[in-house]
Amino acid sequence: MPQLSRNAPDNPEFARVIDLAAIREREEFAFEIRPEPAEAAALARLMGAISVRRMRFAGRLVALPSKGWQLEALLGATVVQPCVVSLEPVTTRIDQNVTRRYLPANGETQVEVAIDPDEDDEVEPLSPRIDLGLVAIEALALALPAYPRSPGATLTPEAFAARDARASGEAEAKPFAALAALKDKLGNTS
Repeated sequence: MPQLSRNAPDNPEFARVIDLAAIREREEFAFEIRPEPAEAAALARLMGAISVRRMRFAGRLVALPSKGWQLEALLGATVVQPCVVSLEPVTTRIDQNVTRRYLPANGETQVEVAIDPDEDDEVEPLSPRIDLGLVAIEALALALPAYPRSPGATLTPEAFAARDARASGEAEAKPFAALAALKDKLGNTS
């Protein structure tokens, strides 16, 4: 069974690199990878999340007749992010199919690729190694909500002023306190 390397200069967080020469004679290569606790913490920092509680990336690499490879996998993850309104923890569950095709460059083998815009495939140039961890990181980054929000969390002008008042130690929120503070900060006296 070929081993996955944990060293990749462009992926210090969660590298799992397969050398394709080691699986050249196979029709497919099955894999299942999970980050260790330190790697999960590094992934959380990379994603701007509070934590990556669970993450599993499992699937297979299938040899293509064009001397390329197709990756078919499922990414499962539970990620806790801060709410963009209240900063309270928001837990998101990700279950995402991931497909990539790695095809030789034109100089090696002429390959005609028909891309269907409705497909969720991504075609990439074939290199001697594939970093499965990097594919998992990319898929996770694309699947996470950009603006996670707690259920019912809203930021009204009153709530915004109250939050600023609490932060500055004022007992009562003043509707134009934030505007006045910004005006003072900018030195605008008009």
